[in-house]
Amino acid sequence: MEKIKRTDEEWKKLLTPEQYRILRRKGTEAPFCGVFYDHKKAGTYFCAGCGLPLFSSGAKFDSGTGWPSFFEPISEENVAIHTDLSHGMMRSEVVCARCDSHMGHVFNDGPPPTGLRYCLNSESLTFVPD
Repeated sequence: MEKIKRTDEEWKKLLTPEQYRILRRKGTEAPFCGVFYDHKKAGTYFCAGCGLPLFSSGAKFDSGTGWPSFFEPISEENVAIHTDLSHGMMRSEVVCARCDSHMGHVFNDGPPPTGLRYCLNSESLTFVPD
């Protein structure tokens, strides 16, 4: 997959200030406030930074955490996982494989069939209904 590279100034023009804080500065939104945490429409969730399809509504579940949660991506090739040692913890950061935008984190406490919980920020995503 060809990478999308932009300068900070280009990202600031493309994204809202909150999207920039989360996608480019690895921020997070407060729980239970994002537009997609309780979103139940059928469709596809895309990277807000570059439009790459990342998650299907069919893989979405209510994790009770206050953030949109999915048990698998549309394609393993569309997400990358990096070790995140911030905040005194060791977590697995989820980023868009094409533009390296921060999406959230993945944990090993999800439902079958994968046992994974991709816990994402609503601001990192856009949605297109089926």
